[in-house]
Amino acid sequence: MENMRMQKHNSERGFSLMELTVATALGLLVMTAMASLFKSGMNSVMLVTQRAENQQDMRAAVDLMVKDLSLAGAGLPSGGIQLPLGGGVTPAKFGCDQSGTCHVVNYTYPGNYMYGIIPGYLNGVEGDAVIPAAPAPAVNDSVTVIYCDYNFPLWEYDVTFPLAPDGTEINFTVNSLYTANPPPAVNAAGGIQMGDLILINGTNGATAVGEVTNLSGNSITFANLDPLNMNHTGTSPTVTNNVYAVSGGVGYAFPLLVSTTTQGTAYRLYAVTYYITVPPAGQTPRLMRQVNGLTPVPVADDIINLQVAYDTYNSTTAALDANQANPIGVGESPNNIQKINLVVMGQSILNNGNKSQNMYLATDVSARNMAFRNVY
Repeated sequence: MENMRMQKHNSERGFSLMELTVATALGLLVMTAMASLFKSGMNSVMLVTQRAENQQDMRAAVDLMVKDLSLAGAGLPSGGIQLPLGGGVTPAKFGCDQSGTCHVVNYTYPGNYMYGIIPGYLNGVEGDAVIPAAPAPAVNDSVTVIYCDYNFPLWEYDVTFPLAPDGTEINFTVNSLYTANPPPAVNAAGGIQMGDLILINGTNGATAVGEVTNLSGNSITFANLDPLNMNHTGTSPTVTNNVYAVSGGVGYAFPLLVSTTTQGTAYRLYAVTYYITVPPAGQTPRLMRQVNGLTPVPVADDIINLQVAYDTYNSTTAALDANQANPIGVGESPNNIQKINLVVMGQSILNNGNKSQNMYLATDVSARNMAFRNVY
């Protein structure tokens, strides 16, 4: 009877040490595989999130740039505008704000001439700051485009000058065609503000650009020493292509006119500069958009590279020079730019173990308002 009890007890023994070791090892293998699978899934989610954020930023930037680039030269006289020339005149500026800060390194109009497009080869980072994440060699460009603003109907006003014009002031009166449904006041919301550029087409055939330094009702002042250095006023005929030339004042095309006589029409110009800035305190680079003499605004964060090249008609060879990074530097006129080729590189905002995702987005824009050449 005792032997039977012992046999029954022995038949209910537990796992051996070997069995427990094997089971534990198998369990650890399964758990490791599951952890690895989970980590791979999380990495994939992070990768997709990084790329989505990156792409969203770049698309927002490129969409806005394409809109501006496609309008380059719209409303400008054929070939652009010669800015003031003569004794004491220094080149006008772009990419600068009302504080006098210029956000690109080379900020003067080439030859003091306002083209519809101004390439900014190797001029794309404010203060020549270094962007470590940008691919070598470090090529970052800016680009400036100029076009007329057709949203605010400034042309529905007639431009007149005071009795003794010196180019420092113009007055606006509603054109008789629009008195029944008058345009908004010049200084209304969305209207003209200090730092804006005004293109004046005179009835004497002259054209000039001035920077607004003050507004009072429907009067605009163009004072000297403006931040963009556009205003070179005064009655001296040694200075040409200034606002005084449009007035028909003494020394110009026709005698002094009274203020009630129409002497031209006006449009607001947009001179838009795109560049990259590197904020202080370790913040990531961002793409900026600066208009006229106004304060720049950010377009997209984490843009680390901006490259712009141009398809340009070569007036010497009558051929198309494709992908010219620096057309002015090789002696070609910006007036002959046919297409703008744009490349933007972004870096993901989210960092996954310091493994940021970098992506390129490329497009090209036809400069339909520039000089047309049938070379394609």
